[in-house]
Amino acid sequence: MSALDEKFAGERNGQATETDVELNPTSSRTSTIANVKEQNLLRKLDAHLLPGLVVLYLLSFLDRSNVANARLEGLTEDLDMTGNQYLTSLTLYFVGYVLFEIPCNIVLKLSTPKIWLPTLTLAWGVVATLMGVTQSLVGFFLVRFFLGVTESGLFPGVVYYLSMWYKREERVYRVALFFSAASLAGAFGGILGYGIGKMDGVADYRGWRWIFILEGLLTIVVALFAYLFVYNYPSTASFLTTQERTDIQARLSADSDAIVSESFNWENVSKCLKDPKCWLYGLLFHTCSLPLYTLSLFLPTIIKDLGYTTAKAQLLSVPPYALATVLTVLVAITSQRLRIHAPFIIASALTGIIGYSILLGNTNPTGRPGVSYLGTFFAAAGIYPATALTLSWPSMNVAGQTKRAVACALQISVGNLGAVLGTQLYRPKWSPEYVVGHSMALGYLVANAVIASLLWIILARENRKREVILANRSADEKELGRGAQLEGDNDVRWRFHL
Repeated sequence: MSALDEKFAGERNGQATETDVELNPTSSRTSTIANVKEQNLLRKLDAHLLPGLVVLYLLSFLDRSNVANARLEGLTEDLDMTGNQYLTSLTLYFVGYVLFEIPCNIVLKLSTPKIWLPTLTLAWGVVATLMGVTQSLVGFFLVRFFLGVTESGLFPGVVYYLSMWYKREERVYRVALFFSAASLAGAFGGILGYGIGKMDGVADYRGWRWIFILEGLLTIVVALFAYLFVYNYPSTASFLTTQERTDIQARLSADSDAIVSESFNWENVSKCLKDPKCWLYGLLFHTCSLPLYTLSLFLPTIIKDLGYTTAKAQLLSVPPYALATVLTVLVAITSQRLRIHAPFIIASALTGIIGYSILLGNTNPTGRPGVSYLGTFFAAAGIYPATALTLSWPSMNVAGQTKRAVACALQISVGNLGAVLGTQLYRPKWSPEYVVGHSMALGYLVANAVIASLLWIILARENRKREVILANRSADEKELGRGAQLEGDNDVRWRFHL
């Protein structure tokens, strides 16, 4: 890239170039003051936006995965549910989830986050509570399906929502922190399952019913408060001053399309569906979702089948999730600072591959339970960081508000087809080795590393091609383009994050 292009890129990202500093001795000091001001603004945004969103996703993941804890407390016996019927109930959740992913994000674009996100939370809280009072197998099937429907809009909606507040390189950590609630929910689920399970017999209700009822009621209460702590967009957020709104607008205008007033139209939906990269992001998550959900839905059962009691299995499921939570945040911070995605996704996938290799290599899991238990640590330590980075990628690389909203939803729709398949892989007759389930999870993580590598190559090649095009433009053309709003991710000035 030429010196002129470097200067142009620096200005577009709101950063001073070396030439600027040489010509203006005070620019370094001014830049330092501006940086401190920007960091203070970021801390304020984080403090007001992230805690509430993390809690919502923690409850979402808890309400979808607590069925694994309920199973240990007698769910299948009380509803006369066979092992295969239990797997069907898991599958039905993801059918509803996949079908309503994109429609929910379109509704978000047509409405407002302050109304839509809490309403979704309230709806799934009611449905989650109903799981605890259902009296028949058919009723349980219906409730699981509608739980998937009502939960489908939260994650893609929040990923899109965060893209309207933060610059592109700042989204990795925020999306990863939001997603870390998934592993945190696994840890809480084990602890809550252990404690609530001891309510067995209270009001003539079995322990598994209380798991659904109490956790569902908690979601309903939080949803009502969410109408107060979920904000719309920077232009109307009550916690911001007028100057802070101006600052946010300035920092986003040079980085993305977040401040552009873009009305919904189907042409922008079509742009996403016609972009091969958007489908590759979906395929990348597809290769994460199968191991992600098989682990979250079956980990307590896998551990129990190693020979542990129900209570001990509930508690032993906590440490792998705790490790995954810490690593997810640490890997995201490192990835954001180095501004690279693909190598960390690949490294995380390889860590998960080691975990499943340990699980498959232990041919006598009940005789050597500690070996298999160690494998679950490696599996969780690889799956969750890889998934967090995968889910943050399109929010950084897809431009155009509607296109990005649809891309985030499309990624999770395509991705969760892997979860649909995964729910059928841990059948009781394959216990305790679970060779089929572990093998599929391992294979999917290998595919995850391959697809991440392919995307890395494609995006790097596209960036180089655009640098050549921009370098060949005349000085007048470059001057005309300077400061102009980017026209989507097809704009020659747009650079993809690798």
